[in-house]
Amino acid sequence: MKLRRESPAMCGSRAPTLLLCGVVLMQLLAAQVDAQRSGRSPWQTLTGDAPLVIARGGFSGLLPDSSIDAYGLALQTSVSDVVLWCDVQLTKDGVGICFPDVNLRNASNIDVVYPKGQSSYIVNGVPTQGWFSIDFTLKDLGDVALIRGILSRPNAFDSKYSVQTVEDVAKTVKPPGFWLNIQHGAFYAQHNLSMRSFVLSISKSVVIDFISSPEVNFLRSIAGRFGRKGPRFVFQFLGQEDVEPSTNQTYGSLLHNLTFIKTFASGIIVPKIYIWPVSSLYLLPPTSLVQDAHKAGLEVYASGFANDFDMAYNYSFDPVAEYLSFMDNGNLSVDGVLSDFPITASEAVDCFSHLDRNAPKQADFLVISKDGASGDLPSCTNVAYDKAIKDGADVIDCSVQMSMDGVPFCLSSFDIGNSTMVARSSFSNRSSIVPEISPVAGIYTFSLTWAEIQSLAPAIANPFREYNMFRNPREKNSGKLISLSDFLNLARNSSSLTGVLLSVENAAYLREKQGLDVVKAVLDTLGEAGFSNRTAKKVMIQSTNSSVLIEFKQKSRYETVYKIEEAIRDILDSAVQDIKKFANSVTLTKQSVFSLGGPFTTGQTDVVTKLQKLQVPVYVELFRNEFVSQPFDFFSDPTVEINSYVNGAGVNGTITEFPLTAARYKRNRCLGFRETPSYSSPVQPGSLLTLATALPPAEAPNPVFSDADVTEPPLPPVAARARSSSSPGTPTAGSQAHNGETRVAQSLFPSVLTMLLASLLLRQ
Repeated sequence: MKLRRESPAMCGSRAPTLLLCGVVLMQLLAAQVDAQRSGRSPWQTLTGDAPLVIARGGFSGLLPDSSIDAYGLALQTSVSDVVLWCDVQLTKDGVGICFPDVNLRNASNIDVVYPKGQSSYIVNGVPTQGWFSIDFTLKDLGDVALIRGILSRPNAFDSKYSVQTVEDVAKTVKPPGFWLNIQHGAFYAQHNLSMRSFVLSISKSVVIDFISSPEVNFLRSIAGRFGRKGPRFVFQFLGQEDVEPSTNQTYGSLLHNLTFIKTFASGIIVPKIYIWPVSSLYLLPPTSLVQDAHKAGLEVYASGFANDFDMAYNYSFDPVAEYLSFMDNGNLSVDGVLSDFPITASEAVDCFSHLDRNAPKQADFLVISKDGASGDLPSCTNVAYDKAIKDGADVIDCSVQMSMDGVPFCLSSFDIGNSTMVARSSFSNRSSIVPEISPVAGIYTFSLTWAEIQSLAPAIANPFREYNMFRNPREKNSGKLISLSDFLNLARNSSSLTGVLLSVENAAYLREKQGLDVVKAVLDTLGEAGFSNRTAKKVMIQSTNSSVLIEFKQKSRYETVYKIEEAIRDILDSAVQDIKKFANSVTLTKQSVFSLGGPFTTGQTDVVTKLQKLQVPVYVELFRNEFVSQPFDFFSDPTVEINSYVNGAGVNGTITEFPLTAARYKRNRCLGFRETPSYSSPVQPGSLLTLATALPPAEAPNPVFSDADVTEPPLPPVAARARSSSSPGTPTAGSQAHNGETRVAQSLFPSVLTMLLASLLLRQ
């Protein structure tokens, strides 16, 4: 089905904010982009057209549902034929308003404006208390403001927007497609208000493209009143055990009578779990609903898409991946998706659908893993590295740690308890406090031998457990930890990787306090694994310590990467010149690129520009897919965030726990269009704050990075190691360490020989 496309009107005085003034230009640009699109693989929709993007209440994932700016932002950030969804409620005087719930308290401050306005009614057979539109005229609602309906969403835009009538939305925003959802026709009829009469009346002044309802009688009563050019009627399925009031059948049973639904509707809209059921947040095999409905001549629209809700673990917290599974999985394609975040649905349809893994790259930057694909599997394990390679990482990384017996291996932290089950092992008594590292007790890698470490079960990282967000529980202890040697062999045998990144920290402590030389261990292992200074694969050595990189620079020709781990607002040119003496590139935090004020970006620093101006490439960490890791500016969408750093700030690489998301972005078809569409354009940092009703409290400014921050004393010499009784197998002072460290026995041998000669002379 092709929706009508009206010529956009000029931005007039009726638009309440400047946001709508950009809609005209964005619609024109989107139309130009449509003309540029080349032919695609056929869609498996009923008509063969691309699935529709339906914006529920506008961009309701960010702004208050059904607010005028929510609708405006949906137009500004979506495909040109986006359909705007309006849940219709009726006021006491019969005016239709766009509001997401029959209970006005769920998304407005009406309880504050009318504290005594609470009532109790039977809604779908259930006694319900609240504030209902049937008790208020449109004039009464003039002082009522819209607020977020979901508490995890930003409150910065609460109480800024007024309730909008259906007519106001249609005439102010001028949507390319307009969808009216009539959820409670029977309820309003019980109170002498006719939703049927309202829809017939409003259709004389407003073009309506879709009308949906979960009530059979409502759709049957109204469908015949429109001609062939009227709206399309869509039957809405609720929960499978819920009862449809007209037929007294459950929606689950009606699902088996699609030919009956076809008699009064041209399509159905169903919760997404009707199509892809889930169990314990893992996908089950898809049902045949889409194919069955298409055979019956019904279009299928899927609802329930939101970037900030729980989604199946199979999607790795990546909402684009979820959309693609409903649109482009090779077996089915829904005819449209109802989304709170239409920008993400638009990306999925236009930029990433039918995208082959070998599609040409549209962006040139390095995808660097963080401890492998550690967002999906336990970090630094063989399975995490295998998945990172399979997912398209250019560079895999190893945070190099040292065991008690001098074996270098990969582990995300110096404290082995952070990524293994050591606390539940027989080695739990090895805990100690090392003031040079942390004031908190830990079980450190140098307290166990490599054989002991290998016996431990790895543990997946859960950085957002305070939000009850957990990663892939079925695989939480999968895989095994690997040595640096095995890591390098894995990388060497991969044809897709361009290089490796080895992170080296705590080198001074290891030398001075533990007698372990991690620098020499890394160099020796690289040589043994065939990674010479002229190897075909890039070797990157990263550290927060200039002294470490200086020593690597003196002893090798590997690329050295200086990591600035604190967030900075600026960097002195003289500091960059100092860095260039020992480092080829720099790793920054995300906050050193886009400054933050609470949960929003406030602007962009000049740090990347200054570094790149002096020919220093910039890598940025840490990218995660979980929406709680991102400022609201990125719309709870990791692809939008990556786009803003790569296409916006121009960084040279992303360090990510989810390499698949970044690798897919490199093939983003929309980046190759002559005019980049809005949904593939970088976010302008700080722009959302202009819409906020209250600014977040001012934070202390981040520091400026100077020459003094670079300068460090050289690494200390390797101290002699004393015998330890903490574990069997501890090397003695004269043993040969695995990594080829200088043997302490060699330094002792001359003094022993001197003593023997002296003894012989005395005997003579």
